[in-house]
Amino acid sequence: MVSVGRDTEYGVHDTFRQGFRSVRSEIVPQHPLENIAKNWKETHDQLQMTTHRQTFGLHAPLRLQMEKAIVSQIRRIPVLPTRNLGLDILEGRDSTIDYEDFLGDPSMPTALMDPHVAMEHALGMGSV
Repeated sequence: MVSVGRDTEYGVHDTFRQGFRSVRSEIVPQHPLENIAKNWKETHDQLQMTTHRQTFGLHAPLRLQMEKAIVSQIRRIPVLPTRNLGLDILEGRDSTIDYEDFLGDPSMPTALMDPHVAMEHALGMGSV
């Protein structure tokens, strides 16, 4: 008889039905710092908006959010390397150097991409 849990009655993991095991799935409790590191940017942005609201009034965070939304709309061809300097200035990242600054965006390797295929994908005209 097969148990309802992750393992069979003999204590062996059923890879065919349940997929590969990972160490991360076996560890149920997370370290407290993992949650803090995961949510650091959102927490920092909320603190900045609260500080702006208390210091300058209600209009300051609203104006900052509006400016970020406007600056984020500017786009380029997907193959060209792009850097949104206006958004970096508004978020305070213009005076720091991160790994994206000299290595590029790791989610989109542009060296392997055909410009015509990238534009067709961006416009939703991909081949069948």
